[in-house]
This record gives sequence, structure tokens and C-alpha cells, in this order.
Amino acid sequence: MSLVHNVLSIQCTQAARQSFIIATFFCIFSMFAASAAAEPVRAPCTAQAPQKRAFFGDLHVHTRYSLDASTQGTRTTPAQAYQFARGERIGIQPWTQDGEAQRSLQLSRPLDFAMVSDHAELIGEVYMCNTPEFDGYSSWQCLIYRHWSRGAYYLFNYWATIEQSHLGQCGDNDELCLRAALQPWQATQQAAEDFYDRSADCIFTTFIGYEWTGMDSSNGGNLHRNVVFRSAEVPRLPASFIDEPAPHLLWNSLQDTCNGAGQGCDALVIPHNSNYSAGSMFTGLTDDDAPMTVEYAAQRARFEPLVEIMQHKGASECYFKAGFTEDELCAFEQLPKDNIAGFNDPPTPDTGFVRKVLVDGLVIEEELNVNPYQFGVIASTDTHLGTPGAAREDLFLGHGGAGVSAETDVPMGLPDELIYNPGGLAVVWAHENTRDALFDAMRRRETYGTSGPRIISRFFAGWDFSPDLCGAPDRIERAYAGGVPMGSLLSVAPDAQARPTFLVTASQDAGTPNSPGTPLQRLQVIKGWVDATGQRHERVIDAAGNADNGAAVDLQSCTTSGSGFADLCAVWVDTDFDPDEHAYYYSRAVENPTCRWSQRICAAAGVNCALPSTVSQGYKGCCEAEHRPIVQERAWSSPIWYGPTSKPGSAALGLARSP
Repeated sequence: MSLVHNVLSIQCTQAARQSFIIATFFCIFSMFAASAAAEPVRAPCTAQAPQKRAFFGDLHVHTRYSLDASTQGTRTTPAQAYQFARGERIGIQPWTQDGEAQRSLQLSRPLDFAMVSDHAELIGEVYMCNTPEFDGYSSWQCLIYRHWSRGAYYLFNYWATIEQSHLGQCGDNDELCLRAALQPWQATQQAAEDFYDRSADCIFTTFIGYEWTGMDSSNGGNLHRNVVFRSAEVPRLPASFIDEPAPHLLWNSLQDTCNGAGQGCDALVIPHNSNYSAGSMFTGLTDDDAPMTVEYAAQRARFEPLVEIMQHKGASECYFKAGFTEDELCAFEQLPKDNIAGFNDPPTPDTGFVRKVLVDGLVIEEELNVNPYQFGVIASTDTHLGTPGAAREDLFLGHGGAGVSAETDVPMGLPDELIYNPGGLAVVWAHENTRDALFDAMRRRETYGTSGPRIISRFFAGWDFSPDLCGAPDRIERAYAGGVPMGSLLSVAPDAQARPTFLVTASQDAGTPNSPGTPLQRLQVIKGWVDATGQRHERVIDAAGNADNGAAVDLQSCTTSGSGFADLCAVWVDTDFDPDEHAYYYSRAVENPTCRWSQRICAAAGVNCALPSTVSQGYKGCCEAEHRPIVQERAWSSPIWYGPTSKPGSAALGLARSP
């Protein structure tokens, strides 16, 4: 349903409470206007990139309409979030009694695209409790919300994610709260429309979307997913976990109200921070615990082409434990728990890390002939301050949501919990910066994620790339012509002697004059595969660069030293390739070490853990065992997959509803 539909629907609903005649007029007018209205025509983009360009953005942003953000004092509107993404400075909590922000934040470089993704759950109740003229404002639930915000956060989340219920003031059939939800949903759409650059400059793209926020009550596992719409044609209301309390029910709802409705609506779904899912994000089972079917796998693959590999609440690439894996880089931003509910359960290999899920998909593909976990990757911030793209370590003011609240006071010392981080960025390879071009790239998985820096990463596979391709000025054009980019399926081996060849490149973040980027240390290829006996394997290959380059960082000053690389490129051949085995490959570019956000604050405050007198209130975390002073920022490409036979994709299998 377009913005015109939604606005007139709100007017019609409100008018119906006053007069049947007025209501009839509005409804007739709504039908007429909706039939004539269409999304505004955009001008063709002046700038075109024949070999595509990397566009940086954030698809996970919460504003005042999200319960958790609003109960921590966030007042940022969707419009202000887009202003921030385009480079404007905005104020953030805490606030004075006169409504003045006591802190502010500004990006050093604007984003290319962004999406506000407020929680669908209780979005109407949050609006109701903040709007005096709306029915329900004086309910006891709203009194708790306004006078005991943290209590409301826990109580209301319990109702929504455990009881799967709206709040008691909603009335029969939840009509009041659903009517209230129309207001913020319309404001979200309006902001996206207002800030989408439809001029020929094509500077900034917005997407309409939201977060479906579910939890597995048996283990506290996160099931959260962000829904991204291609255009302004969207459902009348976002489907929430209360309405559709399982992932396949969300997909079914989107199929009925969007993708299959024949009105031009198109949506995709992005599972996020599966490192907090306690193994529930990718169970491979329907709600009745029946084994995965071909139809279910195909539907999942169609609706969920991407996965979020990095955000404020940790990295989801791979599991690390000493003695379990030789890949120590898997320890990067790993959280101490496996669930979002706070149960004291440590992560395990089965928590929901992307690398294992990718190989799970290979196993399922051998059985069902379709891979439900053929994920491209992105990263985002999951900011709960309404500050998309605020992922720099040296400017981090916290993101909230599950972290430290700054509702009333300026936080002393560390502004967020030590286990959290500034989040990452989503990167999309496209010819131009438009909704259609970016959405199409997300559909085909030509995307990657970074932990914050604007690293440029490319990854191609073919059967006959020249060993000297890195030195060719037209290497990208030749890679597209002779192979496939990240997110693709490599064709069947042309003969028994053929070996897949990969062009893998990365360039360091160019930075700004005041904040230059960090050199790269190494460029890797990660391979996962299943052998003829069903055994799972993984291998990490250093394709370029040098892990022993002497790069270091002084923890007291945060100055860096040692050599590094502005650009890295390699043509790598999988000499151990077996054409009868299913496999995936992706690249990982790794920067030289730098100070993590927490260490930057500790160092600036003069904290020396050997001298207790330097550790003042608010900085005790600097000396705790869980404090990680060093970070190696990185970029992960989407994988490229190989299978021994040509297999129909999920689109060819259709989009049947899950049972």
C-alpha cells in the first residue's frame, strides 16, 4: 500500500469515529486517489558506473518510535535520522528540562543510503503513550511508560515477545493500538519519501522498512529480522511478531500483502545478529518441528537473500574458542552469551554463526536440491539513537537498545557496555544510487559488510582468470566478463581438470583529511565444503598481505606503527578443488590493529591500570578482564558458491507458502 493509501486510510479511520457520511466520503476519495496515485517519477541518474560502484549505508536504525529507543530517552524522528545520514549534526540524549540535547553527533562523511527500521511490535502503544490527544494516553500502562521507562521496557517486551500480546489498553481485537500504529508507520514512510533524492544527482537513497522482533522463549534466542521494501508500495501496517509469531509466518504475510499481491510491492528480509540467537535463527524447522521441505527451503531462500554479519551487539561471522579453530580472527567482537534474553549461556559452534550456517546450507542442498542458507552479507549499526552510519571507533557515544541508558544524565566514562561496539556498514555494488538498483543488488547478493571503515572489497570467481589479472587496468571488466561476482553461483566445472580461480581485491578506507584511513594488513579467502562422506571442512587462506608486518598500536596514545597496504590484490587458485563437492568461498580484508572505542576513551582519560589513582568513576571498565583494547577492523564479502550439478534456484522452485 502506497503512502497515499496509508494517509487516506488514517483519515478514513479517524473520520469514521465522527460521522458515517464523512467516513464514506473519505473512503470513496481514498479509493479514487489510490488508483490514480503512483510513486513519483525519478530523474535518470547522471552518474553511471558501468563496472558498478560501492555504495555505503545502514539498514538497521531505530528512532523514537521503537520501544527500547524511546524508553532510553531517544527523541530522534525518522526525518532527523535521514538528516543525520546525509551529514547533518543532530542532538541526542540526555536532554535538559528545556528540551536541549546535552550531546550531539555528526558523520564525517554522509552515507549513500539508509533505512529506518523501527520495531513493529508495540509501535502503536509507544505512539499512544507519547500523544496526549490519543485514546489510551492516560492508561496505567502509559503511566508506567512515562514514569518508569526501564520498567516499561522489560514489562512491555515481555508482553510482546513472550506473551505475543498487545498491551491491555488496546481494547477489543487490539483495534485501538493498530489504529495508533498507523501514525508512526505513515511518518516513517513520509520521511523516507521526503529524503529520497529523486533528482539526477542520485546522492542519497532511502528505503521504507521495519524490524520484526521475535524471541525463542525456550532459550532467549534472538529471531529478529529487518524487512526492506523496494519502493513506496508497502503494506498498510508492518507485520509484527505479535501478529506473525514465526519467521515463516512473516514470509507468508509478506507474500500475501506485498510480494504476491500484484500491486508492485516487493520485500526482502534480513536476519540480524544471529550470534545472539542461541541456535534458533536457523533451525531449519517449521513451527511443528517437521523436517525442512523443498518448498520451505525455497521460500526461505527467496525472502532471505542476505544476513547481517556485524552490528552493535557483536559479530556473527564465526565461533572462536581456543583449541576449536585455528582462525583466531573469529574472536573478533564475540559476545560472552549466546542469547538476547540475558541467560548466562556461553556461545557455542551451534549458536548461529554465519560460517557454520553456510556449510549447513551445503548439506541441505545435497538432500533437497535447494540451499536455504545461500546468504549474501551486510553489516549495520543497530543504533537506537537514530544515528545511521555512526560506526567510527573514535566518535562512539553508545548505541543503546540493549546497552547503557543515557536518558537523564551525561554518562561518565564509557558510554556503552564493554561487550558492545559501534557496529558496521552495509555496502552494495550497483550501477547507480537508486532504490531499484540497490534493491536488485541486494536480491542478487552483490553486497558486503564492514565493521565500520569504508574498505573497498571485490571478489570474483571464474575458471580461467589470468594469473596477471591484478596488474590489468581493466581487471574488473574482465572479471565480470569471464566470471561471476560476490553473491553468485559459479557454473559447473567445464572439465575434470578445471580449478576455480578467484580475483580478490581490497583497498583501505581513504578516510578524510582529518582522519585518514588505516592500512590493510592482509586479504584472505575462506573456503567451506562438504566432502563425499558428509564431513564438513573449512580453510582460511592468506591470499595477499602479511600477518607479520610489524603493525602495532601504543595503548596509551593510540598511535599506530608498522607497515601496511593501501591496496591488496591476488589471483588465487583452489588447487585442492574437487568438482564433486559442494563449496562456498568468501573474502575477508583485515586492517592493521588500532585502538578499540573503549581504549580510546580510557587513553584520553589518562587511565593506567597499573596506577589505581588514575582509574576514576566511570572508567573502571578500562581495567576489567573483558576489556579488549585493540581491534582489527575488517570487511567480509558475500560468498560465491559451487555445486557439482546445475541446480534450480529458489526462484525457479516458486514461492509456495510454508505450512
